[in-house]
Amino acid sequence: MVLNRESLKNGSFLEAFKEMPGIEWWSRERIDLSMYETLEGHTEGDPLWIFAYGSLIYNPLFDAQERVHATLDGWHRSFCIRLVIARGSVDFPGRMLALEPGGSCEGIALRLGLEEPEEELRLIWVREMVSGGYRPSWTTIRLADGRIVRAIFFAADPDSQLYEKETAPDVITPLIARATGDLGSNQDYVLNLDAALRQHHIADAGIDELARRLRLEIL
Repeated sequence: MVLNRESLKNGSFLEAFKEMPGIEWWSRERIDLSMYETLEGHTEGDPLWIFAYGSLIYNPLFDAQERVHATLDGWHRSFCIRLVIARGSVDFPGRMLALEPGGSCEGIALRLGLEEPEEELRLIWVREMVSGGYRPSWTTIRLADGRIVRAIFFAADPDSQLYEKETAPDVITPLIARATGDLGSNQDYVLNLDAALRQHHIADAGIDELARRLRLEIL
């Protein structure tokens, strides 16, 4: 299994998960329906922004015309999605990052071009919605240069079968430390994210603490 622009475009990434246990697989048609329903909230001609808070920061795989530091108020990072594919398995599930209500979250705002944005958006939707663990919606974010813009973000779907309420570090650290799958280890995801946040001078105490605990697990 490979995660790149080509595998997202040609359908091989999506098809790789079709028969995997432990998830409710989303078809291309269902993914497109979700994307177009979300786009109903977009005003034609307005900039189209995505709020990136996880791997989209350092490995977006779509064409972003602009990248700006941004803050999303009212939400925080949370490893609340049970991960049984990609970097986890049914036997050794890990945890995937999402957003949950409360606090605030610093990330990167990515602006798509207005010419055929659906093609780039579809890459994001296929990547994020293969098992339906997220709920895409619109929000308002503050850019570092003072602009206030509307953006799409992917929050945890509490109605998903993959949603987990318990996210305390003592609970999730051992799960993440041992989980692995076709795209690598869950642990590497966290450490890569921690490195990317530091590179972009984004502070997140929760990620910092989780990465610290995982490094101790490695020793």
